[in-house]
Amino acid sequence: MIFPENFIWGAACAAYQCEGAWNADGKGASIWDEFTHIPGKIRNGDTGDTACDSYHRVAEDVQLLKDMGVGVYRFSMSWARILPDGTGSVNSKGFRFYDELVDALLSAGIEPWITLYHWDLPAALQREGGWLNRKTVEAFAHYAQIVGRHYQDRVHCYMPINEPQCISVLGYGRGEHAPGWKLGDVDVAQVMHNLALAHSLASRILRAIAPVKVGTVTCGRLCYPEKPEYEQAARAASFDLSDSRCFNWAFTHNNYLDSIFFKKYDDSAPEFLRRFASHIPQRDWDLMDIPDFLGMNIYNGTLVGDKGQVLKLPVGHPRTAIGWPVTPEVMYYGPRHLYQRYGLPIVITENGQSCNDRVFLDGKVHDPDRIDFLTKYLNELGRSITDGTPIKGYLHWSLLDNFEWAEGYAQRFGMVYVDYSDFKRIPKDSALWYRRLITSGI
Repeated sequence: MIFPENFIWGAACAAYQCEGAWNADGKGASIWDEFTHIPGKIRNGDTGDTACDSYHRVAEDVQLLKDMGVGVYRFSMSWARILPDGTGSVNSKGFRFYDELVDALLSAGIEPWITLYHWDLPAALQREGGWLNRKTVEAFAHYAQIVGRHYQDRVHCYMPINEPQCISVLGYGRGEHAPGWKLGDVDVAQVMHNLALAHSLASRILRAIAPVKVGTVTCGRLCYPEKPEYEQAARAASFDLSDSRCFNWAFTHNNYLDSIFFKKYDDSAPEFLRRFASHIPQRDWDLMDIPDFLGMNIYNGTLVGDKGQVLKLPVGHPRTAIGWPVTPEVMYYGPRHLYQRYGLPIVITENGQSCNDRVFLDGKVHDPDRIDFLTKYLNELGRSITDGTPIKGYLHWSLLDNFEWAEGYAQRFGMVYVDYSDFKRIPKDSALWYRRLITSGI
């Protein structure tokens, strides 16, 4: 496992998942604040009201990052902290928290990377249609301008929107995530299109304010071949949009990226999506803005055969605590395939696994399964770099155990253990392992 000297090592977290203080200091309600308070929506009735209490523990969390030796911390901002209703007057108290975090990171020699939107839409905008309404795109552009101006001398990298596939499919299609809507394919496609526009407008605004880098953060189906000679079939399968059942057409990278890069949908798109695209005005396509890098969130992949057919994993194939298959090969082929299609440098903006972590008798948290997972995945990532894929960085998901959306607090993804009764943080063995990796580069 050998990485370039200038390789970026970091960690990530998201506002609703770690901050808590859900209604403190003038913050407005978000769709996740409202969704989690509906009985039966979240496992065990959990909410993010307190989460990891990061809102009150900036110095402690930044020290944890510094102790790990990371160079970058990717965090999201709560739109409703800055603009309680999504538009209108700025809540200065909301900025105070992020100012404290940004300044502490810079003092620690850690670069802040800001995600403007990690799923927590101001509830006031949702009541007007949310991402189905074009006005939300305009409101997001305004929000981006406010943040960009505020941090123009301190923040130099932004990711406007995290995982549009999850937003549109899980939030507006299947109703498993906030806002819990269950819309048809065409409406889901409209949400996806509006998210692409919002990303593009925000990117243009941020670059006009200061010389920043802007990335897109995408997720979706990634395939890896049963045998190396099947790579072309695996690549084609990764970008196949043709299956519209259960919104599978939307859980691919290209349904979002093609509209930004190529200003069209691929010919393999289902017929309804091509019909939808035919009504998109040219002025919308002209607004699309190509990012500076591709952020890829990768957790697992799909094994395929010689014709791109999905193959079943063997009985007893290893899985994480949340039930996702362990497929290290996807870290080689996934970035490789997206680079071949889009030609941009790549940053792994999320990767990690949930484990059944606990505090042992010695007071420590031992997580050898996470270390094994990361070693295997990073070996494949390094191999992809060696073979020419321009992968510039890796951000572990996540810094802290936190609120894992519909799973509540049942899943632990962090390199730092959080006791939710008193918010005590305990670095796991993986945090010490990660520091050694960052320090040695191998």
